[in-house]
Amino acid sequence: MFFHKHPYKPFIQTDTKKLIVGTLPPPRFSTGDLLEKDVDFCYGSYYNSLWLFIDSIHNLGLRYDNSEEAVAQRKQFLIENKIGVCDIVASAKREKIDASDLGMTQIQLRDIIGYLKQYPNIDTLLFTGGNSKNGPEYFFRKHLRTYGLKLELVHDEVPRIHKFFLNGRLIKTVSLTSSSGAANISISRLPLYKQLKAKNPDFNTFDFRVMQYQEFF
Repeated sequence: MFFHKHPYKPFIQTDTKKLIVGTLPPPRFSTGDLLEKDVDFCYGSYYNSLWLFIDSIHNLGLRYDNSEEAVAQRKQFLIENKIGVCDIVASAKREKIDASDLGMTQIQLRDIIGYLKQYPNIDTLLFTGGNSKNGPEYFFRKHLRTYGLKLELVHDEVPRIHKFFLNGRLIKTVSLTSSSGAANISISRLPLYKQLKAKNPDFNTFDFRVMQYQEFF
């Protein structure tokens, strides 16, 4: 049984307004066996394309390697745009060493509500995935129940938007389409994607995520 501990502490500043919330990076980030194009930071897997989408939206010219400069570039972007990162899973155990959310057992969650209380400027949570089992929204709903709170639906189309109140403070949640390649099949089934693809045969799942993410990043 592999003990999969999150390798990174939450990255949050006193003026952070938006918080990216995922689950766990691939196990190689915990063991230190990074690939050549991996970046040793949150969402650093080259095959999880979150930074590729952000790079495309802002034309940042990011590096994709194990260098300290690559990490510094990403931290600078987050700080300048008042965005933080706090994945909800602190640790889990796996029988198979892979990045599957469904493969996680004996899951320990981070206290996201505790961080929201600590950083009162945060008003938006950006989930890198929806409410499927062991996804970030799924875990957050479970986490909210321990505080006697629940999400209220605001917008029912992808990306789904909810809200909740924390001591009278309104906080919005946005469930983005996952940035992992595994979500490409579900994207291809969306009516909006089919419509855009019909208009432009060159339109692809990368373009779809860039279109979706640019509203929030």
